[in-house]
Amino acid sequence: MADNDFCSHLDTIQKVTPSARGCEDCLALGWEWFHLRVCRTCGHVGCCDQSRGKHATKHFHRSKHPIIEGYDPPEGWGWCYVDEVTFDLGGFTTPQVGPIPRYY
Repeated sequence: MADNDFCSHLDTIQKVTPSARGCEDCLALGWEWFHLRVCRTCGHVGCCDQSRGKHATKHFHRSKHPIIEGYDPPEGWGWCYVDEVTFDLGGFTTPQVGPIPRYY
């Protein structure tokens, strides 16, 4: 994983198992999403802020888990909600769990 002087939460990044094959909350509601994000603390899969539900951000506000990863497919970057910085995950990405349906 790349070192980053601007994110003070890199030590919270965990190896996680994704919670769902798509946005967990959108799947429950029957909604569509644009892009997926996986929480690197607990594995919650949520949709991006361009999606109707903005479930990744809502998960952060509920849980205070600071780091998400671009996850459809794994894109190699992380985002820290607290420090508001994007960084390179290097080879420390979360593998997809089976094919993920695309809605866009």
